[in-house]
Amino acid sequence: MYKKYEMELAGRTLRVDVDRVAKQANGAVLMHYGDTTVLCTATASEKPREGIDFFPLSVEYNERMYSVGKIPGGFNKREGKASENAILTDRVIDRPMRPLFPKDYRNDVTLENLVMAVDQDCSPELTAMLGASIATSISDIPFDGPISTTQVGLIDGEFVFNPTAAQREVSDMALTVASTKEKVIMIEAGANEVPEDKMIEAIFAAHDLNQKVIAFFDTIVSECGKPKHEYQSFAVPQELFDAIQEIVPPAEMEEAVFTDDKQTREENIRVLTDKLAEAFADKEEWLDKLGEAIYQYQKKTVRKMILKDHKRPDGRAIDQIRPLAAEVDLIPRVHGSAMFTRGQTQICTVTTLAPLSEAQRLDGLDEAETSKRYMHHYNFPSYSVGETKPSRGPGRREIGHGALAERALLPVLPSEAEFPYAIRTVSETFESNGSTSQASVCASSMSLMTAGVPIKAPVAGISCGLVTGETDEDYLVLTDIQGLEDFFGDMDFKVAGTHEGITAIQMDIKIHGLTRPIIEEAIAATRKARLYIIDEVMNKAIAEPRPEVGKYAPKIIQMQIDPQKIGDVVGQRGKTINAIIEQTGVQIDIEDDGFVSICGTEKEGMDKAAKLIHTIVTDFEAGQVFEGKVVSIKEFGAFLEFAPGKEGLVHISKIAKQRVNKVEDVLALGDVVKAVCLGKDKMGRFSFSIRDVAE
Repeated sequence: MYKKYEMELAGRTLRVDVDRVAKQANGAVLMHYGDTTVLCTATASEKPREGIDFFPLSVEYNERMYSVGKIPGGFNKREGKASENAILTDRVIDRPMRPLFPKDYRNDVTLENLVMAVDQDCSPELTAMLGASIATSISDIPFDGPISTTQVGLIDGEFVFNPTAAQREVSDMALTVASTKEKVIMIEAGANEVPEDKMIEAIFAAHDLNQKVIAFFDTIVSECGKPKHEYQSFAVPQELFDAIQEIVPPAEMEEAVFTDDKQTREENIRVLTDKLAEAFADKEEWLDKLGEAIYQYQKKTVRKMILKDHKRPDGRAIDQIRPLAAEVDLIPRVHGSAMFTRGQTQICTVTTLAPLSEAQRLDGLDEAETSKRYMHHYNFPSYSVGETKPSRGPGRREIGHGALAERALLPVLPSEAEFPYAIRTVSETFESNGSTSQASVCASSMSLMTAGVPIKAPVAGISCGLVTGETDEDYLVLTDIQGLEDFFGDMDFKVAGTHEGITAIQMDIKIHGLTRPIIEEAIAATRKARLYIIDEVMNKAIAEPRPEVGKYAPKIIQMQIDPQKIGDVVGQRGKTINAIIEQTGVQIDIEDDGFVSICGTEKEGMDKAAKLIHTIVTDFEAGQVFEGKVVSIKEFGAFLEFAPGKEGLVHISKIAKQRVNKVEDVLALGDVVKAVCLGKDKMGRFSFSIRDVAE
């Protein structure tokens, strides 16, 4: 008999079924939030993986289309590779869970989350986050949980916890906060320029609600939790550390890492590594752990320099940003381009504009979102960090960084009515040494402005780091962390926004959570830095969006027609609209409500297409003058085509003021002439006259 536990959470029932399914996993729960159902399992290998120096954690969020009553599209009719949403959910589950496993644990651990039913008002992503926590907590896998996660919306200035689908549509904020019993361990947010103080208030309102869920989870763990299993520790032996410090004293290690050039630092460490490897040549058991030992030695040195001596490896002040540079129009012929450089981090973003029909179609579990017109893609080639490896397409990190920048810029984009384009920005990483995702926000903001996208305000992003000591009060927040400070520090706190407020947050940490003073200080530091970047760097490169799209970008004309006339414009099997496209070289998109977009690069062709469509949807009335092409000649007159699929007859007597004996004496096939509508003839057909057109 399985055990069932329930609590009310934000007005809906959260239910945890234990020992009901998947009993061979180390830990498993069937999570229910409303009608949303997710199977969450935690499994670990019996033995550690050999030859690695990291904790091999895998998080999988598996979407099943049956959960929303759909059959997957395409020929295969089964789920394929993970969607972007699934990858982002993997990452948001991983970030708060990973720090709570032992740092020297080398057993493979997989957290699987299978979405089996979706109630649109109860987020399956949130349900999976909660399920991963409790499944791992009741398992025998070493884990310092449980944790809880809460989503927060902001509607009319009021917080809404775990918002429904309708509430998410109108919310000014999409905030996700994960907590332990004492501290905040993960923050992810997208927001419509929400002020810093409001964001902090929301974070800790979510943290308070998380405590109620953790208390509920503690009850389950106390009744169902398994004893944690013993594991083989891979910690570096103290005697190895002692031997290393005799050969490489702390002052020598400090000198090796104290440089602002990444390549110089890496070469210094390589020299020390070779020196130590030679010294320990006869101690094979130490050689296997030498790499990890040197890493830990560097980490200890850097952390001591920062926390105790207030010295950063590159000599900067604690709140100092690396040298900044920005330029626009770097790449010719593209629709917009900009490059942003911060120290040894350099990003070039290219913007491409297209008609709305080029928006990305989404085939996922969210019924409210079927497409998106803004796409941000981020690329991270190996040369950007001085390495060589083949490109295999974007990984989870690249997809996550692209989504973060996309989230940061969405709030400032114009509406489709204001700017009827699909927009794609691609950030190419030229160099990387810390927080390329936030550099891509800066580069993309400028690139959009060069392309003539009327964004509401420039957006900049910056990352803060953290080094902590023995107590919660012993810490130092660093502005603009470089790679080394990220690797050896405790936090990567990324915040993007405008002058008015925050548009995106992503927080990664390696410790068991952050206190409120740390979060407040980090948010204040990022605000100061991003305003400096906007005012002193970005605005000097380009201060506002260009008034028009560029020469090589497509132009769009919009017009509204009677929806009843759509069939006339399209024609039988698309014959009419295809004829217009062939004649004018434009792209035409027609919505069901009669909204027409004409897209092209040549104004003449676009104007001609608009004129043809206008002619097609205009009913003939006496006195109207049209321009038509002679497409057929008969003994009794000539037929004029005013637009594809729309013709009229000019009787031979109406061709010229003088008598015409033969139509061919005056007109030839292909002639373009003006004709006035005379109304209907005796047989109810519209007739036209060339001779009666006013001079």
